Amino acid sequence: MPEIVNFNEINKSEIVRRIKDGDLFIYPTDTVYGLGCNAMKQGSVQLIKEIKSRNEKPLSVIAPNKQWIRKNFEVINKNFIKKLPGPYTYILKIKNRAVARNVNPGMKTLGIRIPDHAFADLIKKAKVPFITTSVNYAGKSPARKIKDIPKRILSRVDIIIDDGFLPNYPSTVIDLTGKMARIIKR
Repeated sequence: MPEIVNFNEINKSEIVRRIKDGDLFIYPTDTVYGLGCNAMKQGSVQLIKEIKSRNEKPLSVIAPNKQWIRKNFEVINKNFIKKLPGPYTYILKIKNRAVARNVNPGMKTLGIRIPDHAFADLIKKAKVPFITTSVNYAGKSPARKIKDIPKRILSRVDIIIDDGFLPNYPSTVIDLTGKMARIIKR
């Protein structure tokens, strides 16, 4: 069984190291619990895809900071980036490959977000993009508390960071690849 740590009791430097190393996390965001790892570690990304049974569909990432977004993606409407951190996932065109190829195989776009949660500060300190996908199986509700997560998922991660009940809903997905922003999912 993986290590379960209360968010208020984490050792921040250890968590930053584990993010860089590619450990698999269940972690809190400003919306729901996420399942993630260092998005540059192809092996770790593959494990996330296996857990989610999501080999073909792309995954989204938490950006380490806004500068990383500007450096690696075409940002037509910069006002949206100013709204980060927040409960949004932006679909952006890639300018520079900044994640493992299996994050979004064959695609020229990637979903990017920066949650308004202190866990995102640890990703910023790690200076790496981090996979973010809701902790659930396809068609099932995302987890808003750790006890809602299927045991088959819990048993396959390295660390679970518990921050209690998360009262929000998954992020709003907005396509920013064209001249006009388009809401994909609320």
